[in-house]
Amino acid sequence: MGAEEGIIRPIKGKGDPLVDPDVLMVMIPSELKHLAQVAKAHEVVFSEMRLYRLYQTERGSDVPLTLSGPFLGAPHAVMAMEKLIVLGAKRIWVLGWCGSLQPHIPIGHIVVPTGAVSEEGTSPHYPIGERPLESDERLNRMLGEALERRGIPFSKGMVWTTDAIYRETPGKVKDYQARGILCVEMEISALMTLALYRSVSMTGLLVVSDELFDFKWRHGFSNPQLKKNSRGAGQTLLDLATSCAQGDINQGFFEGQE
Repeated sequence: MGAEEGIIRPIKGKGDPLVDPDVLMVMIPSELKHLAQVAKAHEVVFSEMRLYRLYQTERGSDVPLTLSGPFLGAPHAVMAMEKLIVLGAKRIWVLGWCGSLQPHIPIGHIVVPTGAVSEEGTSPHYPIGERPLESDERLNRMLGEALERRGIPFSKGMVWTTDAIYRETPGKVKDYQARGILCVEMEISALMTLALYRSVSMTGLLVVSDELFDFKWRHGFSNPQLKKNSRGAGQTLLDLATSCAQGDINQGFFEGQE
C-alpha cells in the first residue's frame, strides 16, 4: 500500500468470528432485519456488537454469508468495514438509501453507484494515489444484469457523499445536477476509497428515499414503492452474494478454511 499504518489498527479480537468472503453491509435497520431472516442468518457475538450487528448463516451451510449493519455516515461504515476485512471479507455488497438530484430518478428508483464525489472527512485518510474513485466494475456489471433479468429499472452513475445532511444547499444541488451526479447519500465514497486501499471488491445498490432535485425536500419514507424496491434491491444483492459464495465453494475457495 505504501502508506503509513495507524497506531490503532483493526484486529481480530478474542472471540471474534471469522466472517465470510461475501458480506452485505446494510445501512437500513428494517432491511437488515428482513434480509437476515430471509438468509436464515443468526446474530453472532463479536467485539463491536454495541456499534452494529453481525449475522451469519450456519457454519457448514450450503452458502456461507455474513450480514452487518445498520450504519449511519462514513466514519461508522468505514470503521465497520475495516473490521469486516480483518475478519475475512473479500466482497462487500452495500444496500442503502439516497436522495435524488435528477428529475428522472423518482422515489423508489434504484441506483448503482459507479463512482463518487466525496464531501466527507474519512476518505482523505486513505491515500489511493491517482486511482479513480469507483466501485468494482465486474460486480457492477453483475448487478446490472441481475436487475435487468428481474425487470427492475435502475440507473448507473456518480453519487455525492456528504457528512452534512443539513447542508445540502440549493447551490450545491444545482452544481451537482449540472455535473450529472445522480443522488446524495452519506457513506459510498468512503467505502469505495477503503475498498481500493485495502484491495477488496465493493459494489452496492441505493434506493431513492427522497427527492431534492427541485430544491425542495420530498421524502418517501411511507411510500410503498420505497419499501417494495428496497426489498427487491436487497434480494438482488443477497442472491448475487449467494451466487458468488457458491462459486467460491465450487472452485475450492474454502478448502483449509476454518
